[in-house]
Order: sequence, then structure tokens, then C-alpha cells
Amino acid sequence: MSALRKGNLIEGDYPLTGEDFRDIADMLYADARIFLTENKASLVYSRLIKRLRALNLESFSDYCALLREEDNGERQEMLSALTTNVTRFFRERHHFDHLEHSVLPPLLARARRGERARLWSAACSSGEEPYSIALTALHLDPRVADLDIKVLATDIDPRMIAHGREGLYPEAALVEDVPPQALQRYFAKEGAGRRAGADLRRMIAFRRLNLNAAWPMRGPFDAIFCRNVAIYFDDATQRALWAKFAAMLAPGGWLYIGHSERVDGPAAACFDSAGVTSYRRNTATAPEVSS
Repeated sequence: MSALRKGNLIEGDYPLTGEDFRDIADMLYADARIFLTENKASLVYSRLIKRLRALNLESFSDYCALLREEDNGERQEMLSALTTNVTRFFRERHHFDHLEHSVLPPLLARARRGERARLWSAACSSGEEPYSIALTALHLDPRVADLDIKVLATDIDPRMIAHGREGLYPEAALVEDVPPQALQRYFAKEGAGRRAGADLRRMIAFRRLNLNAAWPMRGPFDAIFCRNVAIYFDDATQRALWAKFAAMLAPGGWLYIGHSERVDGPAAACFDSAGVTSYRRNTATAPEVSS
């Protein structure tokens, strides 16, 4: 992080001082390994000012004092406010085209033989990504929900997990991105939106998970989506994350990442680049990394 500036970074009814920003950034890094520099001060201010007003606090200094208290839940509120949840169905379509044509056919054949197949949507946000994965599989075989092919959907924000588990989305968002036949077959109208139907729900398990804490699942996974997440981590945290993914993927499994991300560090030897931000796990031994 850049050297701490004296005075206010943001003026206003609730000035944000350099010390306040550093306290918030340090706590966010400790909790989620999200790395903030001072050029994010305006974002921090605009998102957290709502929390100050809701809590009737008089300053960011008071807010930081509240954050340092134990077990009051505000650290999670801060994390929810500062994490970005930009997503949509079939975002970065080339990944789903690759999933449909190159990855899922052999997994479905395996599942039809009674074997298991597992995919993981890491940092799933409000659920559009894992539902898109499941829809891609259902497009190839409408009976897939009866097979042992499942999608794990995780996110650090419990509100996003609740949203994904609820499976209710605005009609406009679905009509724009979901093919009409899939929309009619797998989503039921409810009020002004549509809710994911039983086949989709049976395929997906939503769980809260901090990517930079211990992972309770054992794997292995056949494909992992973790897109536009690592950009919020510093270099050391990114390298550790790639190593953990390498250890969790089966040989021949796939890792999909964001358009501005690249796998590097010791784990890079475990992956072969196979197209735009798509990597295939080879047989190299994954480097060890502490949780």
C-alpha cells in the first residue's frame, strides 16, 4: 500500500482521513485479502457512508472503532459493502462455449456411466454464473439433473449466497442473456421475475466460503470458474490461490479466470494455457501452500 498521507483523503460531511482509510484497508485485507490502495478512497467513501448514516455515527473514526469491536457483525457488513458483485448470465460467453463443446461432453459420458463429475463456481456472486454452468449442461442433456454431476457455488458474502439460493431474477436480466427455450423450461414466472426451477436447484449447492481461508471440500473438481476475483488480491495472495486451485483440480481439469488475470508463480507449471483465460491442469505436482 502507498505511504499513508496526512489529512483528509475525501472531504465532505464525514471526512475520510488517511488513517481511517488505512484502518479500513487493513481490516479488509485481514478478513478477505482484498488489497486496497488510496486510489480506491472514493469507492470506500461512497459505499461506507451509507453504513455511517444507518448506524448514526458521526465520523469514520467512530466507524473504525466499531469495526474493531468483536462479534457485532459490522465487519461482515463492511465486507459486503466493499466487494463488487458485477455479474450476469453467460458473462464472458467464450468460456461457456468452451465448456459446452470441449469440457462437458466427456463429463456427461462419465456421469452416464454412474461416475461423478464436479464443477465449482468460486466467487459466484448472486448465482448467475453457476446457473449458467448448469444451463449449459442441461442444454446438452435435459436428463443431467438426475446424474451425479453437481456444481458447487461459493462466495464470501452471505447475502449473495442467499440470493443465489433463492434463485429469483428479474425478467429483463433473464430475457437478455438466457436462450428462450431454456428460459421457458427451467425458470418459472413469479411476480415481476422468474425463479430457477427444480432441475437447476438440484444441480447446484450454494455455500459461503472465503477463498483465502481453509477450504472444507476435498475435490477433485473437473472445472473451476474463478473470474475477475484475483484482480482484487495482491501478488502473493494470487500466487497462493492458483496453487490451491491446482491442488483441487483433477488432472485434465479446467480453470477459467477473468480477462485481465493470468496464472503465475509456482502454480503456473501445473497449467497449460488453452485459449483465452482458459487453463488445463496437467500432471505436475501442485506446490504446497498454507491455508
